[in-house]
Amino acid sequence: MAKKNFKKEDEQLENVNEALSTTGQWIEEHSNMLTWIVTAVVVVILGIIAVNNYVLKPKALEASNENAKCAVYFQAGDYEKALNGDDAECIGFEAVANDYKLYRPGKLAALYAGVCYYQLGDMDNAAKYISRFRASDVNIDPAAHQLLGDVYVELEEYSKAVRAFEKAAKSGNDLIAPMSLKKAGLVYLEMGDNHAAKHAFEQIKNEYPASQEAADIDKYIEIAR
Repeated sequence: MAKKNFKKEDEQLENVNEALSTTGQWIEEHSNMLTWIVTAVVVVILGIIAVNNYVLKPKALEASNENAKCAVYFQAGDYEKALNGDDAECIGFEAVANDYKLYRPGKLAALYAGVCYYQLGDMDNAAKYISRFRASDVNIDPAAHQLLGDVYVELEEYSKAVRAFEKAAKSGNDLIAPMSLKKAGLVYLEMGDNHAAKHAFEQIKNEYPASQEAADIDKYIEIAR
């Protein structure tokens, strides 16, 4: 029995050696091709690193610097100059959003441009720019969706408004979520969908009982019945 096992192991070892020999022979025969493949992969990796270090990072920094100039006017409440620039140092959030749209500061500039348009009463452009903004921040992203919902309400595009409010509510943010749910409920009432309105109001009562919106939510639940 032991001899059979040794014989079996010898056969397996022979098969392994044969496979290794075949592999080694294939590598030797195709060494030039493998060298080219490895070289190509290295070139691609080095190219990505170079683009990141010498193109993307400087462009992102450039966009951040432009945003900082615009933010001075934004904080002062001069939304016209914050949006369009001052014909001197500041090019305006709209230009930053369009010229640097592939970079994170450019996406942030789109949100600021949308807020500026909202403050200036141009809801179409407000919706255009705010809807371009995406972020993983648990505060900024839901706040942007809530503002987008407000813009759609102004435009009387109620279906889009409730979708934006519901996205904001899904964040679970203790401040923004109940506020967005109440806004969604009120829009649903305006649309005549009392069932959806009641569901939104009940979410506030059940999930955010300590929120400011929950203080008088029973009144709205009754209205939606």
